[in-house]
Amino acid sequence: MDQIVITGGRRLQGAVTISGSKNGTLPLLAATMLVEGESVIENVPDIDDVRTMLQMLESLGVRSRFIAPGVLAIDASHLRSTEAPYQLVRKMRGSFYVAGALLARTGHAEVPLPGGCVIGSRPVDFHIQGFKALGAEVVEEAGIMKARARRLRGARIYLDPRLRSVGATINIMLAAALAEGTTIIESASREPEVVCCAEYLRECGANLSGIGSSTLVIRGVERLHGCRFHSIPDRMEAGTFMYAVGATGGSVVLEAVRPDQLTSVIDTLQAAGVTVGYGDDWIKVTRGERPGAVDAMTAPYPGYPTDLQPNHGVMAAVARGTSIIEETIFDARFNYTDELARMGANIKVVGRAAIIKGVPQLSGAPVEATDIRAGAALVLAGLAAEGVTEITGTEFIDRGYERFVDKLRPLGAQISRCAVENRGAECWV
Repeated sequence: MDQIVITGGRRLQGAVTISGSKNGTLPLLAATMLVEGESVIENVPDIDDVRTMLQMLESLGVRSRFIAPGVLAIDASHLRSTEAPYQLVRKMRGSFYVAGALLARTGHAEVPLPGGCVIGSRPVDFHIQGFKALGAEVVEEAGIMKARARRLRGARIYLDPRLRSVGATINIMLAAALAEGTTIIESASREPEVVCCAEYLRECGANLSGIGSSTLVIRGVERLHGCRFHSIPDRMEAGTFMYAVGATGGSVVLEAVRPDQLTSVIDTLQAAGVTVGYGDDWIKVTRGERPGAVDAMTAPYPGYPTDLQPNHGVMAAVARGTSIIEETIFDARFNYTDELARMGANIKVVGRAAIIKGVPQLSGAPVEATDIRAGAALVLAGLAAEGVTEITGTEFIDRGYERFVDKLRPLGAQISRCAVENRGAECWV
């Protein structure tokens, strides 16, 4: 077991390069299963969730190899299995994307219901309803979704407009890419990660229109060909570093980033008194005085992202005044608040809202990450706190953040990672 140890109270200064998107790359890896031939995906992050997905694809017969750092060559020509192994699906929800790709490519998919972070109810009902609408026969047996279709057929599919499900939009899009006829997805997710996957499919020869809108039209084609494609930067990692400055103070330049995908975050930080400047592919975040309180409510893109809500909670915990955060996406996203309270934060959770009265200073304490974004938020809290913070549950952070500790240290953070043994801890920098 590892832990991250932080001695807080230092302002951050410098520059950091943002990695490729976790949530953008995982659908791309699943989408390569539709392709006859090899694709090359650039800007692939070196994180545990990507490794898990590659193990998943390998178990199905997909071959992959890194031909350069962050550059992955992947070939599904020898796809041999349609049964996804439970031990891999249980590790992360993104693994369920293989269902739509397998169904489209082979007419058969057996995929266990997914696991991943415990942040609330995330059923795959919309995915299954979409597969059925496309003509698949779907049953659930012993926690496994089994779907069959001789040839999928296009259909008009309506998703819940309140949720605009990212996962369902992607899975239905993958399934429809090789279907017979036209599929129209109403209330489709507009998230950049969905757009990224759609643009990859189009580069491979898929016929898609309405990309980036709430009405996505997919006209099925007979086959797809490989291409070279650059994955988008990780807007959640970028937002995390932006909030790190908001919580600790200092000035940091984010490089290789897409400011146009972070508008709601930029607006929120600016409302708190944090200075944010940006160009085509960079963002500079500067904070001098203690930030002001700012309310936030999560919403599907282009609204405020639920994945950054815990980071906003950390900044609100040290802000002047009282902030109210409303969570409309995941009912257990506030799991991190108990750990933040251990560090001296004044937080009260009422239903799907957190009321946070800012305090002048957090205090270091032993805390535990319960999911990917909670883990990152606790690192930010440790950076802002006085004294030493010890964070366990680092396996969650490793799932979603590439070399997080290594990227923070050059910015002035006093942070290290430790291997915890029964007789003590061995730390390295």
